[in-house]
Amino acid sequence: MTLPFVKMQGIGNDFVMLDTITDPLPDLDLAALSRRTNDRRRGIGGDGLILVEKGESEPFRMRMFNPDGSESEMCGNGIRCFARLLKDHGHLDGSVST
Repeated sequence: MTLPFVKMQGIGNDFVMLDTITDPLPDLDLAALSRRTNDRRRGIGGDGLILVEKGESEPFRMRMFNPDGSESEMCGNGIRCFARLLKDHGHLDGSVST
């Protein structure tokens, strides 16, 4: 299986980013995917896996998974990368403030 990803860094934290708006994910165990991709010896390596998704009541949604597979509520450096990816991938017009 091939998953297109972007590796981004925000003030010292690095993240594996998946744009599920452009490239929808198959049905996956996201906790296991995070453990595998964030492993610095056998995976891509990172401080977290961030999914860029269409929101339900908002235009976009960020989901972040820690390297241990747990889902995080929020990550300040991750939200910077989330906003940048939205802009870079053409999902947003104009400027972005985080």
